Amino acid sequence: MRILSIKTLKDFWSHYNDSEQALRAWYSEAKKASWKTPKQIKEKYNSASIIGNNRVVFNICGNKYRLIVAIKYEFSIVFIRFIGTHLQYNKINAERI
Repeated sequence: MRILSIKTLKDFWSHYNDSEQALRAWYSEAKKASWKTPKQIKEKYNSASIIGNNRVVFNICGNKYRLIVAIKYEFSIVFIRFIGTHLQYNKINAERI
């Protein structure tokens, strides 16, 4: 998959150092993946939430942080839309961000 907006992850882990290793691991795995359907994501990440508008929510650091991506499966592109704490996540609309 082609991952867009990696800078968002880097900016986040510069403020939340404990997230860096987990976000780097997610990025490495996602870059090597070739997801064609949400089902394929769930097979690898059973705690991921498939939500509307082609969004997927990944739990990072044992659900301490939330990563929201938008996926264009037909083009193999993953857009990083949001990374934040649970408190920050609770203040947004995950399907619209």
